[in-house]
Amino acid sequence: MRDKRFVLACDIGGTHITAAIVDTDNWVILEDTITRQHVDSSSDAKSILQNWTDCMRHCIALSPQEVQQIGIAMPGPFDYEEGRALMIGQTKYDSLYKMLVTQPIKDNLAGLPIQKISYINDAAAFLQGEIFAQGLEHKDRVLGITLGTGLGSAVWTKGEKAFDAALWEAPFRESIFEEFLVTRWFTKRFEELTGIQEPGLKEILENHDALPSTKILLEEYVQHLLDFLAYFSEKHEAINFIIGGNITKAWEKICVGKKTALAAYNIELGKYQEHAAIIGAASLFNTPQSKTVIKAR
Repeated sequence: MRDKRFVLACDIGGTHITAAIVDTDNWVILEDTITRQHVDSSSDAKSILQNWTDCMRHCIALSPQEVQQIGIAMPGPFDYEEGRALMIGQTKYDSLYKMLVTQPIKDNLAGLPIQKISYINDAAAFLQGEIFAQGLEHKDRVLGITLGTGLGSAVWTKGEKAFDAALWEAPFRESIFEEFLVTRWFTKRFEELTGIQEPGLKEILENHDALPSTKILLEEYVQHLLDFLAYFSEKHEAINFIIGGNITKAWEKICVGKKTALAAYNIELGKYQEHAAIIGAASLFNTPQSKTVIKAR
């Protein structure tokens, strides 16, 4: 029998943390333990860490079994071996810059039998979870993209573990790709076009869908995305993509009139989203077998 069957797995994003207990014998998310909490990633380090660990502690309290291991899907840049935050100038987690976060997390979880905390890039965790969930593990290579407060990219090759492709800072138009593919691009560019400030793409589409400027915004964005798909595809020699993240909730609006151009790639949208990243984070402690099903119970 394998010890340490139950793992606390977390998906940390720019505005939230989601945690759940995963039964790694069956790759089952224990549905009753799923816990989500808003995080103000622009706040001070103590508040951020407290938000994270409040969510973790609440989730552990719902576990039917003792939990000794924590797997965390974390956005980059981040030193996943050391547990050191390296995000700076991305409007998220600046206050954690260069901080080793493992010990503060353990300190905040004092009294719980936590033995090990491990980290994986959030895009790699998402990709690996989606591949097994969607039954795509027969493909030779799949590339993953997450579009949200940051740009995530990952590569999965048959029989291997997904890894962070780290293309967020790849050069593009005298800047980097991330600056043209994330939420802040929408808000900045929309204000340039209209003089109107909105907090995100959702609000732009809800309040200004009929404006000609909104159509221009989406056309510009999808061209940036096509440029990134071409770059990523050539660099890692694959045309199979899984794309996830909050921006994909507007996928049909973004891709209007561009389906022919996108047809050059085999694109699957993420179906499990955070649940996939949670399974990917749990897999840090147990290598997934060739046939894995992601589900909740």
